[in-house]
Amino acid sequence: MLLRGANGVAYSSLPDNAIEHFCVQAKKCGVDIFRIFDALNDVSQLEVGIKAVRKAGGVIEAAVCYSGDMLNPKKKYNLEYYLNLVDEVVKLGIHILGIKDMAGCLRPRAATLLIGAIRKKYPDLPIHVHTHDSAGTGVASMAACAAAGADAVDTATDSLSGMTSQPSVGALLAALEGSDLDPGLDVAQVREIDSYWAQLRLVYSCFEAGLTGPDPEVYVHEIPGGQLTNLIFQASQLGLGAQWKETKKAYTQANYLLGDIVKVTPTSKVVGDLAQFMVSNKLTPAEVVEKAETLDFPGSVLEFLEGLMGQPYGGFPEPLRSRALRGRKGLSERPGLSLEPVDFGKIREEITDKYGGGSEYDVASCVMYPKVFHDYKEFVSKYGDLSVLQTKYFLSSPAIGEEFHVELEKGKVLILKLLAVGPLSEQTGQREVFFEMNGEVRQVAVDDKKAGMYIRSSDTWQRY
Repeated sequence: MLLRGANGVAYSSLPDNAIEHFCVQAKKCGVDIFRIFDALNDVSQLEVGIKAVRKAGGVIEAAVCYSGDMLNPKKKYNLEYYLNLVDEVVKLGIHILGIKDMAGCLRPRAATLLIGAIRKKYPDLPIHVHTHDSAGTGVASMAACAAAGADAVDTATDSLSGMTSQPSVGALLAALEGSDLDPGLDVAQVREIDSYWAQLRLVYSCFEAGLTGPDPEVYVHEIPGGQLTNLIFQASQLGLGAQWKETKKAYTQANYLLGDIVKVTPTSKVVGDLAQFMVSNKLTPAEVVEKAETLDFPGSVLEFLEGLMGQPYGGFPEPLRSRALRGRKGLSERPGLSLEPVDFGKIREEITDKYGGGSEYDVASCVMYPKVFHDYKEFVSKYGDLSVLQTKYFLSSPAIGEEFHVELEKGKVLILKLLAVGPLSEQTGQREVFFEMNGEVRQVAVDDKKAGMYIRSSDTWQRY
């Protein structure tokens, strides 16, 4: 699993005992290997996660995040930077070194130099490389990593690969076939497995971002693969869908305004939020700095500038930081040092009082994502365990007259058939749904979330 250092799996720093508690629960649940990284390559933040995983008995894969173009002499993240960073990480006592290329900016030549230099210095250290294929060069880069001494590289099954995903496993196997680096996987079996995922992807087709090919411009804007599709959706939601080109340009500008930072969750969100803020308000980079004392910056930007996400390499951007914070003093050390330890007893008591009990997994979930946890518990209390539903029926309703089965537990199967959907009640925003369950006709009132609510104004009903 991925572990965001001192953030755990949350988006901001948590007390150290929260990270330790979470890792223990994750290990009990079956997580063996923890890929630990920090969004700013802040070693002090990374160390919190490493110590927690060691205490939990997990395998420590400490990841160095790759950003920008190592071969560009104007970039601050050069070969010397990465080798010094690797030295610091190795001293913390790790089992595996990860190289995390979030945006797919690790070009083949840079891959050869970086992995080759690390392998030369640490001949026995296992090296695992992760990338995205946004630019279309992922297979070439991973082949270069393998040739330079990497022990493992990440790929995706063919039908889910490419672009913002990982490089194609089939393509990489073909590239290495017949060489000393051939992994020896049965290509026919790989294709057989992929046929399943090709069908499953169709179930989620409504979430496709509409990308039709690689985007070599990623070498300029450096948007991580995991963020790019989300950013397209967010831009559309904000009414900026027609300004995607401007948003990508603003992302590059926002990155440099913030000091050319490493971009991975949550710092990638900071850059994305600032970029959309600039496009929405038609701000140039110069205007952002000049007007910083009067601008209502997104919360994530202020959190970064306050130091709540750690300390960036090269320091914070000035005078933007001082102007944006407006007299507030930012942190100069890792946030966890100033946080009170989590009171697990109090959280257990609150969960028990509200839901009649809970496990340590519930406690860990509540600490990481309080709102999400409570929303989930309330959802389950209202609808029950919907994990037993087939995905297609969770995402969309069945057709009238369509019969399907739901296995609640082994040997206990419900045979369901949708019969009819009644008209919308303007007073309640619900519809009566008629269905058969094991041959018996039933009905239930269902909220129609697409209908909105009707509010009476004078003698007319208005829809909101």
